[in-house]
Amino acid sequence: QVQLVESGGGLVQAGGSLRLSCAASGRTFSTYWMGWFRQAPGKEREFVAAITWNDGSPYYADSVKGRFTISRDNAKNTVYLQMNSLKPEDTAVYYCAASSSPRRTTTPLGYDYWGQGTQVTVSS
Repeated sequence: QVQLVESGGGLVQAGGSLRLSCAASGRTFSTYWMGWFRQAPGKEREFVAAITWNDGSPYYADSVKGRFTISRDNAKNTVYLQMNSLKPEDTAVYYCAASSSPRRTTTPLGYDYWGQGTQVTVSS
């Protein structure tokens, strides 16, 4: 099993920044991709960004490219999501997820483990 704990959410004004953290524990060696998803009220959970543990290859949803940066610290088993130039439409619960498959995927079904989520609210 893998446990994921997110932190760093909060309330910020449009144009501001936040950094989310996801601390992983347990059988983290069994995971390949680490991802961030978000879910706004009444909407489906959507992919935001993902990164591999081994070579740190990142990829992003088009909606966040150039504004968000995903990174990882293997020594701390922690993944980060730096969010800049935040917009009201970024408001959502943000979830950290881990995938045991080396296959890159942007769908929630491709991830095996999930954190409890952290709220991000961007005011206009």
